[in-house]
Amino acid sequence: MQDCRVFSHNQLSGNLLRKFKNSNGWQKLWVVFTNFSLFFYKSHQDDYPLASLPLLGYSVTIPSDSENIHKDYVFKLHFKSHVYYFRSESEYSFERWMEVIRSATTSASRNQVPSRKETSPY
Repeated sequence: MQDCRVFSHNQLSGNLLRKFKNSNGWQKLWVVFTNFSLFFYKSHQDDYPLASLPLLGYSVTIPSDSENIHKDYVFKLHFKSHVYYFRSESEYSFERWMEVIRSATTSASRNQVPSRKETSPY
């Protein structure tokens, strides 16, 4: 039930710039966050997404200085060796994206079933 409340309050769309871990440039995309996933479109007028990214298992952080991302309003999504950087156009937009993505990744990790090792008394 809690996830349903989080879901209903955490839908967001807007322009973001995306950069892959090993790429140099930034790609401007229309991004829609819903159903605990990001959907990427070329523009807000497109009917179908170019790609989607389910956020289950991902963490959202701010890039470290050693990552050489010298831009404002950048956040990093990472899961194992998968790393994506996203840049928003304003501080308000940045804070809003961080809020909804954190709620999705926190909610997803909170509901994961503990491994047998974590629940064993031995």
